[in-house]
Amino acid sequence: MKRLTTCLLAAGLISVPALAQTISYTTSQPLVLPHDTFFGAAAGVATNSKGNVFVYTRNGEPTITLGGSRAFAHGGSSLYEFAPDGKFIRQIGKQVYGFLAAQQVRVDKQDNIWVVDRYSSMVIKFAPDGRQIMLLGRKPESVDVPSSPDMGQGTPPGSGAQSDLFRSPSDVAWDGDGNIFVADGLANARVAKFTRDGVFVKSWGSRGSGDNQFKIVHGIAVDANGNVYVADRGNNRIQVFDNNGTFKSSITTGGDPVAICISPGAHQYLFSSNSNPVNDLDHGGEIAKLELNGTVVGKFGQAGKGPRDFGTVTGIDCRNPNSLYVAEIGNWRVTKVDLH
Repeated sequence: MKRLTTCLLAAGLISVPALAQTISYTTSQPLVLPHDTFFGAAAGVATNSKGNVFVYTRNGEPTITLGGSRAFAHGGSSLYEFAPDGKFIRQIGKQVYGFLAAQQVRVDKQDNIWVVDRYSSMVIKFAPDGRQIMLLGRKPESVDVPSSPDMGQGTPPGSGAQSDLFRSPSDVAWDGDGNIFVADGLANARVAKFTRDGVFVKSWGSRGSGDNQFKIVHGIAVDANGNVYVADRGNNRIQVFDNNGTFKSSITTGGDPVAICISPGAHQYLFSSNSNPVNDLDHGGEIAKLELNGTVVGKFGQAGKGPRDFGTVTGIDCRNPNSLYVAEIGNWRVTKVDLH
């Protein structure tokens, strides 16, 4: 049998998939906080055009007050800015009403800073100077969020309301025209599209395992052609849609993705974290570098607590595709990864 297989391979009648290349890499933790300040659970990381680094993290002191029949909460997370050399610059938006449980931070091509907060269910846009300039969503304490269709209202489970009211959003991205795409996928299972001015356009998705369905919409990115890539955790895939939400393809070579990122430039790469589950610290953990069609360029890392390991990665910044920043919510740190 072995001899027959060898002959068939030589004749080209059997194809064997190539093993993913292991990418050589080094790591460091260059970001330095002020004395007696700690990251806590670092949920998101992003860089701007100057190389400054932004971290949105769960390390605040939540405050809850009672107002009538509702509880009002704020102050559970912090947004920090660092210089390219890791030196601390400032804290942005201290005690902002929508800062409760950090989920993600992104920086657009105009260097505006976008924060996604899980518990306040809001996406908040800051100008480069730190001024708050746009809000998407509303805190549940401020508005009656429509009940989940999971409770039975004749609409697909997880599809949410056709509006700008989120239920635990997870990420945000933009296309070349400035249209905004929000991953509303930790309680809902949908993607919501807005104009550059924040006007709701449409949403798509529901809970399930078919095309245009998601288990957990955990990350989102948009390529130079306006295609939308959605990390569908639990279904072990990244689904790709056109700019209007029409399903195009499914990428299954990036593991079970939590954080995804598409690098800029003429040759774009897709990075996908096969993040270990929060209840399993010893499996998965690697990050894949992919072509946009899903072809694996290579993989690096593993789950663990050492300096070269990753603990539940929830954010990747790939503005420089050879020098990444990785937010590890499990290891309470931000790691710089240089690929060789």
